[in-house]
Amino acid sequence: MPDQHVLPLTAFAQRLAEQPQQTYLTQPYPGGRLERLSFTEVDDQVRRVAAWLQSLQLPAGSRIAIISKNCAHWLISDLAIWMAGHVSVPLYPNLTAESVRQVLEHAEAQVAIIGKLDAWPSMAPGVPEGVITLAMPLAPEGAFDRTWQDALAHAPLSGAWQGQAEDLATIIYTSGTTGVPKGVMHNFANFAFTGSQAVSLFDVNRNDRVLSYLPLSHVAERVFVELASLYSGQQVFFAESLDTFMADLQRAKPTVFFAVPRIWSKFQMGVYERVSPKALNLLLKLSLLGARMGRKVLAGLGLNHVRYAVSGAAPLPDAVQRWYALLGLDVIEAYGMTENCGYSHIGRPDAPRQGWIGPNNPGVTVRLSDQGEVQVKSGATMLGYFKDPERTAEVLTADGFLRTGDKGEQSGDGYLRLTGRIKDIFKTSKGKYVAPAPIENRLAAHERLEQVCVAGDNLPQALGLCVLSEMAREQANSSDGRKALGQSLEQLLAHTNSQLDKHEQLHSLVVVSDVWAVENGFLTPTLKIKRNVVEDTYREHFERWSTQANKVQWHGFA
Repeated sequence: MPDQHVLPLTAFAQRLAEQPQQTYLTQPYPGGRLERLSFTEVDDQVRRVAAWLQSLQLPAGSRIAIISKNCAHWLISDLAIWMAGHVSVPLYPNLTAESVRQVLEHAEAQVAIIGKLDAWPSMAPGVPEGVITLAMPLAPEGAFDRTWQDALAHAPLSGAWQGQAEDLATIIYTSGTTGVPKGVMHNFANFAFTGSQAVSLFDVNRNDRVLSYLPLSHVAERVFVELASLYSGQQVFFAESLDTFMADLQRAKPTVFFAVPRIWSKFQMGVYERVSPKALNLLLKLSLLGARMGRKVLAGLGLNHVRYAVSGAAPLPDAVQRWYALLGLDVIEAYGMTENCGYSHIGRPDAPRQGWIGPNNPGVTVRLSDQGEVQVKSGATMLGYFKDPERTAEVLTADGFLRTGDKGEQSGDGYLRLTGRIKDIFKTSKGKYVAPAPIENRLAAHERLEQVCVAGDNLPQALGLCVLSEMAREQANSSDGRKALGQSLEQLLAHTNSQLDKHEQLHSLVVVSDVWAVENGFLTPTLKIKRNVVEDTYREHFERWSTQANKVQWHGFA
């Protein structure tokens, strides 16, 4: 087991000593070119960028922002920031200029390292005057103070700063489903504990491969990719774009793979677009033929080498989890928050249990409050929110437990199941409380529904708002197709309501023609639905939709 007291930069030095010529980072470029960087080559760039940062003569512990999609130079920048004695502040690569300015000003960032971005012209006005900008190799065209080659022209830093356990390593601004982002502070001790424990839990090692595609600015990817690579030596591949994603996946042949529930569902829907769900599921249940078919489907997805498949950030519908199990891939669920490095609970491949996440991770203490709130404590727990002692006091108890805001229950042997968000629970006009998450999970099992949000605050009965998959939206454009879809969804509504208490039952399902995406503000950068945005967008229709009971209603379709 790696020593949890080994700090991240020391862990990197150990990887460098043990596997200097092994490929560490594989970066694709437009046109098909690949750049493969060994640990030695990465170390050289880290030391040169760190030397450039030190040449700026900034106060120790200055905040340095990283604004980029995932790429090899993102990780190099993070290591260089630490080696220079500073604090990294990653930003999501799709923020508005207003949000960029809000974070950079709150963090008091001195430098912004700009990388791979799709909408830099609209983001650039958010960089405050006086912030020094450094362009990574994949940065968009623009006016930057320094290029990557300028930084690499510096002599490599020698005798690099390793940091102290209590030193601040990073401030991660939460995406948040509501409200203003909070700056979560983690020190090197938090990262050392998390990285070493996570690698040991599943014996991730130098022979493993991972594809990095979810935002590195989010704690899950930071732990699953960056910290895991520092403490295990696993090879990291990067995705070039959404269009090349499947080719990137096939190239990486990942042995460990992390995705949010929406990604797992989209993979499934992509298969269903090529093969009838009914026919495929029938074949998969046949012993010998089903096993071969499952391997063929996984190979088509690029997941046939995966030994650990993990889902996180939101609950994975049981039906989706069962479908992957039929393919021969056990997808385990992980539970955690930015505030505890995403390290709290995870399923065990050798003891899966439908409907339950899994037991608490090594080193994590868990308890349930009188209200059923899950509260956790470990070496991964944050220091607090940057410059926000009031909100820190609200979320950290006097004895050091993190209030997660999630309601849950535990089995006799310590498995955790989430039953909803304390703040998401709403009251109908009849005075009854409803937890939407379990109902949404039941509805999300339908193969034609991509997203679901249950709303019902102050309504007589809750409504289920739904977004169709891409193929189903095409089907809904014809009268016959919409009729067939409607019948299937009415059956779903009836079946779901039959499993709910009377006060929880849905009045109707409403299929909306809109697409809920990050770009239009319906989703967070980690693809979680912003419940308040959904409710505010459609609230004016709630009263009308509440007049047709036990029906499937269509909104925005021709």
